[in-house]
Amino acid sequence: MQELNIEARTDNLGEVLGFIDALLEEHECRAKPQIQINIAVEEIFVNIAHYAYAPDVGNARITVDFEGDPLSVVITFADSGMPYDPLAKEDPDVTLSVSERQIGGLGIYMVKKSMDDVEYEHKDGFNILTIKKRIN
Repeated sequence: MQELNIEARTDNLGEVLGFIDALLEEHECRAKPQIQINIAVEEIFVNIAHYAYAPDVGNARITVDFEGDPLSVVITFADSGMPYDPLAKEDPDVTLSVSERQIGGLGIYMVKKSMDDVEYEHKDGFNILTIKKRIN
């Protein structure tokens, strides 16, 4: 398991994606799941940076592990910001036009649809969001 502890600021997104991409490439991740994982990681990390500690800045801990056959990546995001379960919100109605839809929720909806598993828990003062995706 690899871990990155980083200030949850949007200007650190490149470092987060570089960390994830290096590990995915070591495990010969196919292009399509790597793109899906990058989009999910960006959505989750930017949400932590914008909302978890607002208006202050705090840290995010990102752990990456690989398991199973076929091989899957498990990425866990932990922050000690305001408790928030992004999975509790109802999915947006994507059949509505953009002008009819409520603002927000589309990013986490995309994460849920593109990953094989997404779980949230609040434990010991931490928001813990885990995504899992088959990579080959």
